[in-house]
Amino acid sequence: MFQVLNSSWALFAGMFLLMVGNGLQGTLLGIRGGIEGFSTFQMSVVMSAYFAGFMIGSRVTPEMIRRVGHVRVFAALGSFISAALILYPAITDPWAWSILRVIIGFSFCGVYITAESWLNNAATNETRGKALSLYMMVQMGGIVSAQALLNLGDPSGFILFIITSVLVSISFAPILLSVNPTPAFETTKRMSLRDIFNTSPLGCIGMFLVGGVFSSMFGMSSVYGSIAGLTVAQISIFVSSFYVGGLLLQFPIGWASDRMDRRHLIFGVAAAGGVASLGGLLFSSGFAPLVAIGFLIGGLSNPLYALLLAYTNDFLDVDDMAAASGGLLFINGMGAIFGPLALGPIMETVGPEGYFLFIAILMLGMAAYAAYRMTQRPAPSYEDNSSYVPVYPSATPVVMEAAQEVVIEAAEEATLEAEATS
Repeated sequence: MFQVLNSSWALFAGMFLLMVGNGLQGTLLGIRGGIEGFSTFQMSVVMSAYFAGFMIGSRVTPEMIRRVGHVRVFAALGSFISAALILYPAITDPWAWSILRVIIGFSFCGVYITAESWLNNAATNETRGKALSLYMMVQMGGIVSAQALLNLGDPSGFILFIITSVLVSISFAPILLSVNPTPAFETTKRMSLRDIFNTSPLGCIGMFLVGGVFSSMFGMSSVYGSIAGLTVAQISIFVSSFYVGGLLLQFPIGWASDRMDRRHLIFGVAAAGGVASLGGLLFSSGFAPLVAIGFLIGGLSNPLYALLLAYTNDFLDVDDMAAASGGLLFINGMGAIFGPLALGPIMETVGPEGYFLFIAILMLGMAAYAAYRMTQRPAPSYEDNSSYVPVYPSATPVVMEAAQEVVIEAAEEATLEAEATS
């Protein structure tokens, strides 16, 4: 791990600052929208727009890199991010914000893809898994750290938006001043969505539902806090609890994933997450229980993404694993767009408690579908399970393919060991 950090510290430092900027702007907008009097539905459109832009960016950025190169794409998209962040407080209109969020989502996705391609290129077969794990920790650490910055200024003013823009601008310096030229950008040929669904219906349905849960957490948790009357400091702690939970529970769930029928684990984790979400309906009046519930929801929902990816890989040939990643990413992106758009009207109808009700419906729906799939075909032997690699729902195509490369390499090593002992 230290070897990976030593060789790519500038990339990790830059990505940390990027995640701080992204995490801060997402939470800040939810609070500022309440101050400006935007309706819950309007804020749901604003928050959903980020994921629409992100999904578009995942498709368009590879071609942009092939045309003009990594450095130009990175610098250009970084400029768009900094400009959009400054425009938020200057143009306080929900539809203008929606357009800016599409631009922000598109640009952040492109910046992530570019930086991650440098990181993936710098990693070797021996260090790629460690680099990916460290990268995931940096991502979560950046988002959690961002929440503390909410207390440095008044959300109704300009200063927090300026801080976010400065952080994003500074983040480019260590990356651009340290990276080496990379080879031509290539993407793997993708499997059709029909083929992926036929291979793993649970993987596809689960990915869609996890996308809705993640976008609700990332996009609407601060909106919930604002409507529920939480203070800025309380909102920052509440939002952080989702990501601290996702970071801490990722590894024990991953450990269990390689040692049991993954459908049982998916069912158990999703059901527990649904029950925790229902707890939000009962205990939302107390702040401490609210933080504990956020920790459980984040800790149980975030690992489901990697768990569903690993489960889908169990039914794929090694040669098809990388090809399936693009389709799974697209399905997750569609769920992420759907999440806030569906949650907004529910919260307007039910009130802030609709936030937990919606997440509970998605999580319990996943658990029910996992239980149904157990009756449709036998599970693969858990001794033959593909490797679990920690990947979060915010993954780009580069991270998804890097995770699949780790799985493929592990499978090839296991085959060679089996042949050597036979």
